[in-house]
Amino acid sequence: MDNDQRDTYLTDSENPPMKKPSPAQPLLFALTLIAGMFIGTNLGDKNLLQVKPAVEQNANKLVSLIDFIEDNYVDSVDKQQLIEDAIASVLKNLDPHSYYMGSEEVALEKERMKGEFSGVGIEFIILRDTLMVIKTVKGGPSETAGLQSGDRIVMVDGNAISGKELNSEKAQKLLKGKKGSEVKVAIVRPGIQGAKEYTIERGNIPIESVTASFMVNDSVGYVKLDRFAEKTYDEFIAATEKLEDKGCSSLIIDLRGNGGGLLNQAAEIVEEFLPEGKTIVKTRGMHTGEDEIRSSKQGKYRQLNVVIMIDQNSASASEIVAGALQDWDRAVTVGRRSFGKGLVQHEMELADNSALRLTVARYYTPTGRCIQKPYGDSINYENDFHKRLETGELTSADSVHFPDSLLFRTPAGRLVYGGGGIMPDVFVPMDSVYFSGLLSDIAYSGIIRNYCFNYLDDHRKEIARYKNADDFIAKFVVNESMVSDLLATAEKEKIKINRGVVKKITPQLKMRIKGQMARNLFDDSAMLRVSLESDPDFKKAMVVAGDYKQFAAVRKQ
Repeated sequence: MDNDQRDTYLTDSENPPMKKPSPAQPLLFALTLIAGMFIGTNLGDKNLLQVKPAVEQNANKLVSLIDFIEDNYVDSVDKQQLIEDAIASVLKNLDPHSYYMGSEEVALEKERMKGEFSGVGIEFIILRDTLMVIKTVKGGPSETAGLQSGDRIVMVDGNAISGKELNSEKAQKLLKGKKGSEVKVAIVRPGIQGAKEYTIERGNIPIESVTASFMVNDSVGYVKLDRFAEKTYDEFIAATEKLEDKGCSSLIIDLRGNGGGLLNQAAEIVEEFLPEGKTIVKTRGMHTGEDEIRSSKQGKYRQLNVVIMIDQNSASASEIVAGALQDWDRAVTVGRRSFGKGLVQHEMELADNSALRLTVARYYTPTGRCIQKPYGDSINYENDFHKRLETGELTSADSVHFPDSLLFRTPAGRLVYGGGGIMPDVFVPMDSVYFSGLLSDIAYSGIIRNYCFNYLDDHRKEIARYKNADDFIAKFVVNESMVSDLLATAEKEKIKINRGVVKKITPQLKMRIKGQMARNLFDDSAMLRVSLESDPDFKKAMVVAGDYKQFAAVRKQ
């Protein structure tokens, strides 16, 4: 998801009821009335929605405008699209995080927050106009049916699917379906003649929030949190308990790239590190008043040393976790200033299953810091990353300046900073290699993924000698020949190879190739373990964990 559309999903218990209509609501109600005309729901009925005369006039203006366009415009128009564009335009002009979602987007977000969807349980790519299985979900429907990594799916329910018209969206629609329903697929497997048919009973496929958890050494554990969904707290507790059983006394929580999610899940995780009665987050809005969430129990991990990793893409619920633990002197944060998404959205679902997300309040950390970074007509909100890059904020701690009015102190006397986002206690500059245009072109083109699939497909007997992820990570080496083959593939895909920067990015290319292979062969955790070996943020987090008391101590400012 783009940086300017970070997610905050709130349950009813987390949304104080609106005490009176906001200035934006008449427009929203008017737009909803329009939508209702064309989706079979009479929202204008007084039993459903009480509307003042002035609002009715606004609604009539908008309805008349749509009708006038439909009846008189020089070309045919899509009435539904006009309605959706009007709604989106109104919300866009309010703030960066109030927005409209179509019914398909709402359905996808519900799956993402529920933490599962119904399907066959494979990860695939479209390569050479063919649907190829990268891996099957462990214990999932496809693995149970007998599908394997490397299989080519050529037919679904008797219909051929290979060809130039095949794309990921079409494949997903064919394979996803209701739990318990069946789908028949025909596959071609390398080394076996002819096609073989399998019947797969669709089932629930988990979308995990905790994508990795393992012991780094005898005392330091690591947990990667990708999002905050309905099962995140349970996943986090299960992972952390296993780490504690293995001797974890210092826990690194990696929130980099985590765009947020459900507030209650973030709050429940924070609660486990605090005593009872501590403020976790405050919300404040003109029409919602002020509210706060407090810890309701003695947290089970109050004695663990905690290191939080954040970056410029950590947003919303991630910032609530990082901010609360920083404010209560319960964690040392490492990395770069977080995104700064501190606006609370209230969701209103429409009759056609589309939805509006309207900002109703702002988030504040326990010390009173506003998480939301500035926005408005004079600010290019979408260009924030480039602004940080230009000012040097991403590469030098000395480039980050805060006025005295944005300085706050924790109970232990540590200085923390407001002004939008969470400023880490220990700054880590971005590695300049990440600014390489060539690396970006290769990384985001899908070439590494496709190259790794082909390599593993051609070397399955050789790869089979690695017993497990530990064995593969310790012994497999990406050699120069493999990098050359990857670059040759990139050139065929019209990526211009600047030989002057190849040497600089070669270590990154090797890491990404090995990481992608580890993921294809094993899981996300294996890929992360590969990437962390050369990760400057993680290396600094390990330094902090190794000398935690020194880094957590109050310094004279």
